[in-house]
Amino acid sequence: MKLRVSKKLRGLVAVGAVAACAVLAVPNAQGAPTVAAAPTGALPPVPVQGQDGKVYDSGRDAWSSASAWNAVAKNRIYNTYAIPASKCKRPNVALNTEYRVRYFEQELVRCMSTVWKTNLWRSGAAKWNVTPALVVHGYNTVKSACGSVTGWISFYCSAGNGTIYIPWRQIVTYYADNPTYAVAYATNTIAHEYGHHVQHMAGILTASHWRQDHMSYEAGLQESRRRELQASCFGSAYIGSNKAYYPMTGGLKDMWDYVVSHSGDRPGYPRDHGSWTSHNFWSQAGFKGNGTYSHPGSCQTWSVPATKVA
Repeated sequence: MKLRVSKKLRGLVAVGAVAACAVLAVPNAQGAPTVAAAPTGALPPVPVQGQDGKVYDSGRDAWSSASAWNAVAKNRIYNTYAIPASKCKRPNVALNTEYRVRYFEQELVRCMSTVWKTNLWRSGAAKWNVTPALVVHGYNTVKSACGSVTGWISFYCSAGNGTIYIPWRQIVTYYADNPTYAVAYATNTIAHEYGHHVQHMAGILTASHWRQDHMSYEAGLQESRRRELQASCFGSAYIGSNKAYYPMTGGLKDMWDYVVSHSGDRPGYPRDHGSWTSHNFWSQAGFKGNGTYSHPGSCQTWSVPATKVA
C-alpha cells in the first residue's frame, strides 16, 4: 500500500519504526519507517513512504543557517544526562479492540510525558511540560491540522502542542496473528512518534525542516534520515530507560529487535528514513545508552559521518 497525501498536507515523512508511521509537523509531517515482513506467524506491516512538504511559515523563516545548525547539532537536550525510568509497567490489556488499543497507547503517552518533561526542562525548552494529544482512529483517511493522510499510517502533527495519530485496526490485525509482535510494534511506534514530539519541543524538528528546505534534493534526503533516525533513537532511549519495569526480554525483546532491524527505506522509494542497518544502529544506541543508563546524547545524529545515516 502506498501513502496518499492530500495537497493540503504541509509535510510528511514516513517513519515506521515498527509500524507504518508518519509524523506531521506544522509546518511539516513526520512519519514512521517502513518495516519488512514479520517472522513466520506474524502479519507484515504495510509498507509506507512519505514525502516532505515544502511550506514555510513565520516560525520556519525565523531560522538562519547558524541557528538551525545549533538547534539540531548543539541542542541542550543532548547534555541532559539520564532519562529517568517512568516505572510504568506494560498495560495489561489484549490489543484486540479499539478501546484496548486506545488505553494501551494513552498509558504509554502518559508515561513518556512524565519522563521526557524532565529532560526537556533541563534543556531549557519553553514547552517542557507539554503532553501531545493522542488520536486513535479507525478511518481509512484521517484529517489533521497538517492535512489528510490515507492508509494505515501512524503520524505526528506538530500543530499547536502536537498530536499523535494511531490507526487501531492495524494493531488489532497484527495482534490476531502474533500478540507479541503486535505489542513490540505498538510500543515502538508510539515511542518513535513521541520522539518527534521531543524534537518539536526542543526546537530540533522545525530547524531541521528549515535546513532541508534550503538544501539540494539529495542533501535534503540525508537531512530527513538524520531527523527520522533520531526520532527512533529517542523512542528507543525511553524504552531502554524503563526496561526494568517494562521488561524488554525474551520473546518481546526478540520481536523488538526484529522490528528495529527490519525498518527503514525500501528499494524504489525515497531514501528519507535510513537503511535497515542504520535504523537498527540508532535504535540500539538509544536503547543501550552508555551502558549504564539511556540518555538523549546517544541520539545526536547530525555530527556523525554520512555512512552512519545511510
